[in-house]
Amino acid sequence: QGDVEEDEAIPDSEQDIRPRFHRSRTVAQQHEEDSIEDDADDDDLDDDDVDDTISDWNLRKCSAAALDVLANVFRDELLPHILPLLKELLFHPEWVVKESGILVLGAIAEGCMQGMVPYLSELIPHLIECLSNKKALVRSITCWTLSRYAHWVVSQPPDTYLKPLMTELLKRILDSNKRVQEAACSAFATLEEEACTELVPYLAYILDTLVFAFSKYQHKNLLILYDAIGTLADSVGHHLNKPEYIQMLMPPLIQKWNMLKDEDKDLFPLLECLSSVATALQSGFLPYCEPVYQRCVNLVQKTLAQTMLHNAQPDQYEAPDKDFMIVALDLLSGLAEGLGGNIEQLVARSNILTLMYQCMQDKMPEVRQSSFALLGDLTKACFQHVKPCIADFMPILGTNLNPEFISVCNNATWAIGEISIQMGIEMQPYIPMVLHQLVEIINRPNTPKTLLENTGTQNL
Repeated sequence: QGDVEEDEAIPDSEQDIRPRFHRSRTVAQQHEEDSIEDDADDDDLDDDDVDDTISDWNLRKCSAAALDVLANVFRDELLPHILPLLKELLFHPEWVVKESGILVLGAIAEGCMQGMVPYLSELIPHLIECLSNKKALVRSITCWTLSRYAHWVVSQPPDTYLKPLMTELLKRILDSNKRVQEAACSAFATLEEEACTELVPYLAYILDTLVFAFSKYQHKNLLILYDAIGTLADSVGHHLNKPEYIQMLMPPLIQKWNMLKDEDKDLFPLLECLSSVATALQSGFLPYCEPVYQRCVNLVQKTLAQTMLHNAQPDQYEAPDKDFMIVALDLLSGLAEGLGGNIEQLVARSNILTLMYQCMQDKMPEVRQSSFALLGDLTKACFQHVKPCIADFMPILGTNLNPEFISVCNNATWAIGEISIQMGIEMQPYIPMVLHQLVEIINRPNTPKTLLENTGTQNL
């Protein structure tokens, strides 16, 4: 299988593409974070991390996962047993053996990081060289392993490792092998998260590469490319708001947006990506905001209508996929956060507050979670439109202050805080609806830090 080198022109089959699930927006105080407790497993090594397309290498995948667990349990005590073998594997002339050594190096990264630090100044340049190996499987696993050491790379002077790693990863994003493209795109997204504004000097080069990938990628890798672009926007923020960057980035995104039908699940990653881009571009997103806003409102409205039909006649009407509504609510949040007061006219000309009122009462926690995030963002951006609805919204917020649904509770608490800031003394009649629950949350043992921050900053 390592001999299938250039397959970029071969279209993906449908079974190549895993179903995607949207993770609803969770708000932290001042919007400094986008997610809390639910991403504790992000660093775990799972099957998806290690060349998932090679399904007949299950023993290899299981061995790598076992090594990861051993490294996390025994930490640096494992290294005397592994390092002698590792040196032999990494510099082996046979590519299959070399590839297995690179995988081992990635598998032990999290557990043995401290003990590996003295060797990284020699190993990282060697791995960067391996990104140009003639075998696609060596190139792809090297992308993954380097992503596991991204935190260390970013902690060093940028010219030493970050710049050469970024340069080579961007070349691999445009590789002629689809598996390498995928691994490079995922690794680059990890590097973006670690490097954040360190990447600002290289933005033109990065965007040039990512935009070119639009014309090169088949279906599956396009979805991963959206994630890399969204992560870049999250990482560099307002530094993306320059006319030349906007002109590079927005046309291909809008072209894809126009091509996709409302029922197409490829909208999920594109909407997620646009949410991050809209937040980062701020006023730079204004020329694109009206059609994007309107389509999101339509998606919410359509899903709510389908839900009502299904509830009334479940035998005749299928239950809709509510992820369409959730991603639309989250993109509306991104627009409100990015555009601020500039969203006011769009809100005035739409029925979004009526739709949001329905979403806030949905049976599905993720729908409520996203609707409360949007409520908080609209409260900050254009409170004059939210204020007439406060008497309807506050009882619903009060009933959702249940820490059993941690992310729903977190967003409801944050929204109450934003409303309190705007209402001031006028908030007093609503205090009995929420005070008891907020005190309970503060006194509850093991309440997550983000929820405590949101609860403790209520200006009631």
